[in-house]
Amino acid sequence: MSSEQTTRTAAVPSVIQVVARSRGPHVGARALYFIVACIGAVVMLVPLYWLIVTALKDSTQIFTVPPVLVPSPWLFNNIPDALNSPALPDTFTVLGTTLPPFFTYIWNTVVVTGLTVLGDTASGALIAYGFARFRVKEANALFLLVLATIMLPYQAVLYPQFILFRTLGWLDTWLPLIVPTYFGTAFNIFLLRQFFMGIPRELDEAAKIDGCGYFGIFRRIILPLSKPALAAVAVFSFVFHWNDLLGPLVYLNSSSRYTVSLALQIFTGSYGFAQWNLLMAAALVSSLPCLLLFFVAQRYFIQGIVVSGVKG
Repeated sequence: MSSEQTTRTAAVPSVIQVVARSRGPHVGARALYFIVACIGAVVMLVPLYWLIVTALKDSTQIFTVPPVLVPSPWLFNNIPDALNSPALPDTFTVLGTTLPPFFTYIWNTVVVTGLTVLGDTASGALIAYGFARFRVKEANALFLLVLATIMLPYQAVLYPQFILFRTLGWLDTWLPLIVPTYFGTAFNIFLLRQFFMGIPRELDEAAKIDGCGYFGIFRRIILPLSKPALAAVAVFSFVFHWNDLLGPLVYLNSSSRYTVSLALQIFTGSYGFAQWNLLMAAALVSSLPCLLLFFVAQRYFIQGIVVSGVKG
């Protein structure tokens, strides 16, 4: 064996050691990330677990010390008892089917949330398209002005809005909850603008050569390529408006128009004390749409957030 071959043979173990050494920290880091993620998942799931077990407990087990982690027995009838509570209005009928009274509030929330999601998504996409594609001298200044509204707390504009809606005669209706979303929300505009800026302008120019105008480009080019970002905006809007309490509390007076978040107070005030197990059962039912939406749309939601933060 020549000296050159001996040198090559001796060098083989060192290469293997280097590769092993280089892989070692990566495996350790991945294991650490996995452990941290599992701990974070457990921490995030504890409130959901507590909601479920409290909804299925007897009222005498709720405040016991030490806490009862596993109900005995499991009272699954708490859910129909909450949905059919005598404190709620009459039964709800839709398409000839009689449903528990609590579905009155669920239906109200579905209507309000569906219209607000449509308004948030449509207005945000249209305004963001203007900021991302139109070369106007004052565009940057206007965009900064829009972003500045994010720093205004909702409570700061609540009183002027209340005076406006009272003058328009909109109190005790759903209009104050729905109409403002059709004028754009700063966060949605920012998120969609960042995504639109990552779409190549060459596609716009090619569409113009084919005879498309600005709205044709928006409808045929921008929107089909922006489904992840639009899904992210829709999920954000759905979760916010489904769980919104302050807006319905300020503008709604008639119990027949209550949304789910506002209707939950019935379980705390109608009997002179809080029926915690029935309240948690009703809260569990009202939270299911948000959970189902996230599991169904999580791929588009996460993709929209990640890409919007990278592009632009």
